[in-house]
Amino acid sequence: MNIALIAHDKKKEDMINLVTEYKSVLKKHNLFATKTTGTLIKERVGLDVKVYLSGPFGGDQQIGAQIAEGNIDIVIFLRDPLTAQPHEPDVSALLRICDVHNKPLATNLNSATVLLNTLKNL
Repeated sequence: MNIALIAHDKKKEDMINLVTEYKSVLKKHNLFATKTTGTLIKERVGLDVKVYLSGPFGGDQQIGAQIAEGNIDIVIFLRDPLTAQPHEPDVSALLRICDVHNKPLATNLNSATVLLNTLKNL
């Protein structure tokens, strides 16, 4: 499976903790991420990640294009619904493209945990 990982600035630590907890599951799959999130995962967790541009430079759009082309199976986008900054990726475009192409999208830790536990049990 191909899994995209994106996190708003205030959710990057949550993403690192999630990826660390599910490292044994995630290492069996192809991981894709926006630049800062992917770089943190590589450096702090040690997983191989294909890194796209940073969110403000269109990395979320690049991931969206990969979803549209059928190259991404699952998206985990840990977003900050209360204090997201203008430069951070907007989940609405990814939500739409995931819905159009019937791809699961987790936007918080609980939904991400459900997806990863499901993947673990496959």
